[in-house]
Amino acid sequence: MSFIESMKNRYTTKKYDNSKKIEKQKIEELKEILCLSPSSINSQPWKFTFVSNGEIKQELSEVSWLNANKVFDCDTVVVFSRINSIPLFEEQIEEGLPKGAVDYYKEFIKPQTEEQIKAWFDRQVYLALGVFLSACAEMNIDATPMEGIEPEKYNSVLNQKDYAALMAVAIGHRDEDDFNQPDKSPKTRRDINKVIETI
Repeated sequence: MSFIESMKNRYTTKKYDNSKKIEKQKIEELKEILCLSPSSINSQPWKFTFVSNGEIKQELSEVSWLNANKVFDCDTVVVFSRINSIPLFEEQIEEGLPKGAVDYYKEFIKPQTEEQIKAWFDRQVYLALGVFLSACAEMNIDATPMEGIEPEKYNSVLNQKDYAALMAVAIGHRDEDDFNQPDKSPKTRRDINKVIETI
């Protein structure tokens, strides 16, 4: 299947079949794909937590608002978090990035407010989210991106101190009765001529 066909067939899964599991090899590939995601100056201000433990999924489902069933029934919940400690981030880039990248951060990012710096971190995590959802589509894994979670409570369940949850993605295999499947609820998008401009 071509990539464009994969994107046509992907959709936001609303109901999972909890009896179906994702192959371990595919989970490992997804982990590697996330590590290969792009970020500004290769900053990588993130952490990705793969949760398949039933008890932890149950706890997360209870702080996932309308997404509770998706979190509980899916195979794995992947929590996307950004680094929450600016000093830790600066230590990380000093150790791992070339001088030019560090100098860019010091000149253009560091002078901003803490809120602006963390918003910059957030944007890098969303780049990884796009890569992840595309990879799932290509690998025939159903996925549900979710901002509808309680981030602080996710942090508590996962015992995160230096990182802050932004969103989660439920992954697994759809229930055959899921009403949101493209053959039951055709995908709609704005006309290409209204969103694409060629100059």
